Order: sequence, then structure tokens, then C-alpha cells
Amino acid sequence: MRRYARIIGTGSYLPPRRLTNDDLAAELATRGLETSDEWIVERTGIRARHFAAPDVTSSDLALEASRKAIEAAGIDAQDIDLIIVATSTPDMVFPSTAAILQNKLGITNGCPAFDVQAVCSGFVYALTVADSMIQSGAAKRVLVVGSEVFSRILDFNDRTTCVLFGDGAGAVVLEASDEPGILSTELHADGSHVGILCVPGNVSGGNVLGDPLLKMDGQAVFKLAVSVLDKAARATLEKAGLTEADIDWLIPHQANIRIMQSTARKLKLSMDKVVVTVDQHGNTSAASIPLALDHGVRTGQVKKGQTVLLEGVGGGFTWGAVLLKM
Repeated sequence: MRRYARIIGTGSYLPPRRLTNDDLAAELATRGLETSDEWIVERTGIRARHFAAPDVTSSDLALEASRKAIEAAGIDAQDIDLIIVATSTPDMVFPSTAAILQNKLGITNGCPAFDVQAVCSGFVYALTVADSMIQSGAAKRVLVVGSEVFSRILDFNDRTTCVLFGDGAGAVVLEASDEPGILSTELHADGSHVGILCVPGNVSGGNVLGDPLLKMDGQAVFKLAVSVLDKAARATLEKAGLTEADIDWLIPHQANIRIMQSTARKLKLSMDKVVVTVDQHGNTSAASIPLALDHGVRTGQVKKGQTVLLEGVGGGFTWGAVLLKM
């Protein structure tokens, strides 16, 4: 009998500080940059985002989201036997944010904990790894988290990128099950596109080498994202023996409403079947899919037994999709 990885609990957390487009435009004006709510909404669909306080880390956000997911799953934190955190903004160079989160959760059972770095595709990558670990019998209950403090790596002198991103965390608890859960997954990367979305800096000898702020070729990212998301979605459906008509909900990476609309259109899905949080969260990178999933679950949109397609694209260039039964 096939062993499935099934989601039994979801959780999310947004830092309290919420900035509307007008708030951000006012801050940018002090730097001599001009933007507006109309300009941002027209190009991205974003109306607000949340920024963490200076002393708040990715593991802090992850802790709050994880607690909610564990509570929703109805288990004890000590029941978790694997922790995977997807993040591009870790607390430290090392140890992993997952290990720091393990300590903050008070998990003392010695379970493995590690980070996955695939930028905005990170949660899809992490879910796929967790699914494989459960299918192989190496884990029974896995905490998978996407957590980011992208506000730390934004160039606030570049209005084309700093208006796009926000901070937050989302988490799920997966459990081994005989019932269908994750049905199929699809992961890809193409390193030849490294330069279109990156933070080209690193630490050496106590100094920052290169540029530690986000750089993006928006048009190149948009064009590539629309193409690869459609292919990944169809590949996961084919693996599971399903079609677009079987999808109850599409929960894409929340980067840009136009990318999301294009993806839905190619899959012949109404936007009524797409969970949208980009307007209120902005692009929270690896946190965006689990944030949107938890929003869908807690608002009653996403229900048990429904078929959900998750998909994301990120720097690398990375992309992937996960098809699952809730």
C-alpha cells in the first residue's frame, strides 16, 4: 500500500507592522523616489505588505506560524520527527534557521532539522523533500515552514523592487497516511538564469563582498515564470492522472497578480479558484504559498478532500509544483 504525506495542520504569521502603498510611497519620498498606490497596484496587484521589527528574525516568525500549525494538527511538538525551513533570509550563516526553530519550539527528541534554499520556490522544494522522507519511511510527522524577512535585503533606492516584497511565515504539519495527500511533485532549476533575480553579495573576513541587496530583471522574470509555471502544473497533473478540471484550488507563489492571472488562464481556471493574498502580503518569497494556504484553510475556502495545486518560481532560476489532496 502506498504511503502518503498528508497535511494535517496549517499556520501562518505576519509581523504587526503593516505598510500600505501610500505608507511606503511616503517613506520613499523622503529618499527622493516617486511612486504611488496606483502605480504599484496596476503593475503588481499589491496594496500592502508587512515588515518585521529590526530585532525580529526569520526563526521568530517561523515560531509563531509553527505553533499555529502544530495546534491545528492536534499534536505535541515532540511528535515532530523532522523540521525543514525554506528561507533566503536565515538568522545566521549557520546554524540553520530550522535548528534555531527546533530550540525555540522546545523540541528535544533529536529530530533532524535543516534549511532549504530555493528562494520563492523554497516551500515547494521543502514539501517535496518532506514527501520523499515520509514515503521512504524516514519520517512520520514533518514540520515544513517558509519564513522570510525580505525587508532586510531590499534596496529602498530602487522603487521597481522595494515595493514588491514583504515579511512573514507559513507552516504545515505533514503526517504519514494511507489516505491520499501529496499526489505528485515536480521540481526544476536552470542556473543559466542566476543573474535575473539575485542578491550578489557574501560575507568574507567580517566584510560584505559584492552587493547584499536584491537585484531583479522584472521583465525577464515575468516571461520565464509564466512559461515554466504552466509546464510544471501540467507535469504534476499528468503524473497524478488528473486534468485541469480536477483542480479545486490553485495556490501559486504570490509574486505578481498578472503572473497569477496568466497561469490561471493557461490552466483554464477562473480566478475564483485562485487563492489570492498578494494584495495584502506582497511577495513573501518562500513564505507566500504557506501563508496563502493557511489563509484559504482558515477562511473556509480550502476544504478537506479538495484537490489543490501549489506552484512557485524563484531565483536560481528555480520552479516547481505540488499537487495534493487536502
